[in-house]
Amino acid sequence: MQGLAGKTVIVTGGGGGIGNATCERLAQEGAQVAVLDRDLAAAQATAQRITAAGGKALAVAADITRRSEVDAAVQAVHTAFGPVDVLVNNAGWDVFKPFAQTAPDEWERLIAINLVGALHMHHSVLPDMVARRGGRIVNVASDAARVGSSGEAVYAACKGGLVAFSKTLAREHARHGITVNVVCPGPTDTALLAGVTDAAPNPEKLREAFTKAIPLGRLGQPQDLAAAIAFFASDDAGFITGQVLSVSGGLTMNG
Repeated sequence: MQGLAGKTVIVTGGGGGIGNATCERLAQEGAQVAVLDRDLAAAQATAQRITAAGGKALAVAADITRRSEVDAAVQAVHTAFGPVDVLVNNAGWDVFKPFAQTAPDEWERLIAINLVGALHMHHSVLPDMVARRGGRIVNVASDAARVGSSGEAVYAACKGGLVAFSKTLAREHARHGITVNVVCPGPTDTALLAGVTDAAPNPEKLREAFTKAIPLGRLGQPQDLAAAIAFFASDDAGFITGQVLSVSGGLTMNG
């Protein structure tokens, strides 16, 4: 990928799954990566793997639902690495239930993590990007936002909101040289998916059903998403903004 060497990148939810793979991929491309996660130990583990491989990484603890923590984290990254060139909003959480069985406190947590947390991150980094007239933002949504997903109504609503928000920001900030794009994972082999399948009466049968539904015949791997995110973060995607890319093995095919 072109243009990532030396860039300062923040990846939220960088301590596990897609976030971890994204941090490692961006570091391999020469970026200096801030691994931001509510779980400091997980962030440190990711950062240590990167530095052991010769890359540059910083572990930063922050709860993205708390604006004061977000601002403090962004300032810490600025102090350590300089201005933020790339923001990857990957942190997320889900609860799998039919909507009628969910409760308002679950809605509030889903919205706080999956939508409001991303708003905090954008609002914290955008002013400096605007002042420097350049930047890349990559938001990780979900194919649940594009086609719906049974048992994920509020999560899908949050991710649908993130897609619409991203397109609007892409329009507002194109004149500042800032691109905003979205990656939508399909079923991906992460701890989140394991939590769903392990809770089922027959976990292996459910995983097999997920796999059979995907035309390419396998679950997504975190590295599949990391590659797409790295592309949108790079100069190779410099003339692309406001776009939504499904990385789903063909499960969803959107025009």
